[in-house]
Amino acid sequence: MDIQNVAYDVEATEVFLRSPFHFVLATGSQIRQVLQLHGPHKYPVYEELRDQGHTDYVAWPMDHTQGRRHLITFATDSPQGFEPTDVELMEATLPLFSLISEIRLKNQLARTLLQTYVGPHASEQILEGATTRGSGTTLSAAIMICDLRNFTLLSGSQHRDHVIDILNDYFDLIADPIEKFGGEILKFMGDGLLAVFPLNRPNACQRLIAALTAAYEASARRTSTKFPVQFGTGVHVGEVMYGNIGSRRRLDFTVIGPAVNLASRLETLTKKLKRPVLISGDFVASAGCADQSDCLGMHGVKGFDEMVEVHALNI
Repeated sequence: MDIQNVAYDVEATEVFLRSPFHFVLATGSQIRQVLQLHGPHKYPVYEELRDQGHTDYVAWPMDHTQGRRHLITFATDSPQGFEPTDVELMEATLPLFSLISEIRLKNQLARTLLQTYVGPHASEQILEGATTRGSGTTLSAAIMICDLRNFTLLSGSQHRDHVIDILNDYFDLIADPIEKFGGEILKFMGDGLLAVFPLNRPNACQRLIAALTAAYEASARRTSTKFPVQFGTGVHVGEVMYGNIGSRRRLDFTVIGPAVNLASRLETLTKKLKRPVLISGDFVASAGCADQSDCLGMHGVKGFDEMVEVHALNI
């Protein structure tokens, strides 16, 4: 049984509107068509099926719970098409197909939703049962925290929808390279972003640098200057607790620990030192990227007793 998904915008296309799929979903009616006929068919998909050697086609709606309607189709290349007993058998098995497809679709939907909101690795952890407060693992990772510049001014001077568009544009600039180079975005925090590159994957630190380089290069190529997307980034490497925190009723799957705090402090320090990306000495040592950065010396960081060696990544 092949279950095919389509994007939301497909249902608004001319191709979909001129198809038997639209008719069945809109009316809830069965549709049947003998395909090996002379002359054009009503629906282009019938022409495609005929060219592929099919002789007969039938489709039914499949109604799932919560008012969801889907579609099941059958085609045959048998010279005589479907026999009446074939159609009766298929119609009799529709409840079984409906049950199986709903289970599979909801499993897929749950996986897709979790991957969308918490990322691929965290979603697998949750699906495997990591749903209790305090459950999690210790993870060694390169951590990056980004923050959009002048967001308070922007949000106070622009219409809400324009602010959302700018935020989405900014997140596209930084999120696409992170995912391309193997990082995992754990959280969007207003105008900020938290991502990790687990060290158990090859060249994690260098891949983080590559992601940042791609993001800042993409930002520099932007032609809009009225509200340029500018952001600061703090980067560190270390052990973090990766798992569930929160209240008894509401959990958040994230990373916490001193390493995350230091990455956040470095991001804040970018405003004072006027450099877009600040990385810790520990990250430089782990990544072997001294030749890609400028050492800015030792700096006091709020919440840390010892001075921190700070470098500016050459972006």
